[in-house]
Amino acid sequence: MLTPFRPAFGLLVQYALYHRDRRNIQTHLVGVPIIIFAIGVLLSHPVFSLDGWAMTPAWALFLLTSAWFLTRGETALQVLVVGVMAVLIGSAHVLGQASASWVGWGVGLFVLGWVIQFVGHWYEGRKPAFTDDLVGLLVGPMFVVLELAAAAGLFKPLMDRIEAEAGPTHLRDLTHPAG
Repeated sequence: MLTPFRPAFGLLVQYALYHRDRRNIQTHLVGVPIIIFAIGVLLSHPVFSLDGWAMTPAWALFLLTSAWFLTRGETALQVLVVGVMAVLIGSAHVLGQASASWVGWGVGLFVLGWVIQFVGHWYEGRKPAFTDDLVGLLVGPMFVVLELAAAAGLFKPLMDRIEAEAGPTHLRDLTHPAG
C-alpha cells in the first residue's frame, strides 16, 4: 500500500509493482503528461492576484504538490519532477487562458489521458495503483519522469534498485489470461 509520507524509493517500488508491462509504461509516458496538462488547462481560471503575482488554482495545486515531491528524498529526481510539472502547467496556462473553449480542451484532454492510461492497464492485466491508494496519483508523474530520465541514461542506480525490488519489465502474453 502506498502511503503519502514514504520516501520516493518506497513509493516508486510500490508503483512499479503495478507497472511491469512495457506497453503499460509506454502508455503512461503519454497519458500522465496529458492528464497533468489537462488539469493545468482546467485550473487556469480564475486568475487572482497574490501580492502582485498572478495566481490560479493550477499554480496553487502545483505549489502544494511540489512541496510534497521535494520532501520525498531522491532530491535530483524530485527537482526534475517539479521542473517538468512547471513546464506542463505553464504550457497549459497558455492554452487555458488564450482559448475561449478552454473547458472543452481541458475535459477532452483529461478524458484522452485517462483512456490512454486504462489501455495500458489492460495490457498490464492489473488495476491502476491509485485504486488501492490515492497517493498513486502523485507517484505517477514521478514514475514517468524517472522512466524518461532513465531512458536518457540518468538515475541508473535508482532504476536498478527499483527493478531489484519490483522485478524486470516484460510484455504480458495477451493470448493467455495468466500471461
